[in-house]
Amino acid sequence: MAHVRTYNPRVRVGNWKEDVTLEEETLQNFILQKDRGELTVQKEGDLRQNILKPVSLSVSQDGFLHFGDTVMLVNSGGGEHVQRGSCVLSIIADSSNITSQSDTNSVPHLLGPLQVGGAHSMTPCVRNAFIITSVDGTSDEEVLRYDQSFALRTTAGFAGELFLASDHRTFLKCAKKSRLQELSLVEEFDFLCWWKVIYFDPQERLENEGYPVQVNSKVLISHCKTNQCLAALGNHILWTPFGKEYELSAHTFLDSHKAERDNNHWLFFMAHPANQNQSLMPPQQDSDITDEQRENQEDMQVKECS
Repeated sequence: MAHVRTYNPRVRVGNWKEDVTLEEETLQNFILQKDRGELTVQKEGDLRQNILKPVSLSVSQDGFLHFGDTVMLVNSGGGEHVQRGSCVLSIIADSSNITSQSDTNSVPHLLGPLQVGGAHSMTPCVRNAFIITSVDGTSDEEVLRYDQSFALRTTAGFAGELFLASDHRTFLKCAKKSRLQELSLVEEFDFLCWWKVIYFDPQERLENEGYPVQVNSKVLISHCKTNQCLAALGNHILWTPFGKEYELSAHTFLDSHKAERDNNHWLFFMAHPANQNQSLMPPQQDSDITDEQRENQEDMQVKECS
C-alpha cells in the first residue's frame, strides 16, 4: 500500500490556484520581454551583431593624421620575458551595458562607463574604431600635430559616442589585474578625456614638436592630466565576452635608458588610399622622418603661417 498512488494528476491540492496564476504571469512577462527584445539571449545576440559590424576606416591622402578621422589604435606587440602579440584598443561590453527600448525611444546603444581591452582581431568594426576629436575647437580635416591635445571618441550609433578617459589611481579605482591607472569609456566629456601624441624617439622628440603626426608609425599616446602613456599589458589577461584579451592601462614603462618600452608604442591604423575597403597599410618598422618629408612639413608650416 505504500506505493499506491493516492491522487491522479487532475486533482488540485494545496495552493493550486496561486500556482496556476503565477505560471500564467511568468509566461506573460516572458512573452512581453521577448516582444521588446529584452531577453538575455536577444541582448547578447544584438550586442555581437552591432558591436562587430564592419566599419570603414578613413583614408589619408597625405600620410598625416587629421581631426575627424576614423582610426584603429594598434600595439604591435613585443616584450622581453613574455612575448606579447599585437592588439587593438577595443570596447569591452556585455548585455547589461545596452539601453533597453522601454527606457528610451532612441535606438539601443552602449552606456558608459565601459572597460577597454586589447583585442587580437585586426578587422575594423564598431568595437575597435575610434574618431580623432578636437578639444580646442580645431575644425575637422585639420592636421593633428605632436603635443596637441585631442580626444578619442567611439563611433556614433550603437557605440554611443563615448570618450576614452583616465584618472589617477586610488585604492578603489584602478585596473582590475595590474592595479595600475584605469582606462574607461565615459559619456561626459571633460579634462580627463584629453590625450596628446608624443614622438616615438626621445632624442628627436623636441625637434618634432608641432609637426604633423604620421599614420601607421609608432607613437606614444600620453594622458594630459596624469602624464602617463597608454600601455598594453601582455602579462595580465582579461576574460571578456569576446575571449581572452590583454589588459590596457595608462602607465609609462621605461627601460634602463629612460626610453619608453614597446608596451607604450602605438600606431594609428588607417585604410590604404589604393584600396579603401577593409585592407590596412602595413606598419612601418621605424618612424624616422626622411629629409624630404621634413622639408615638405617645414614648407607646409611656412605656408600656414604666411
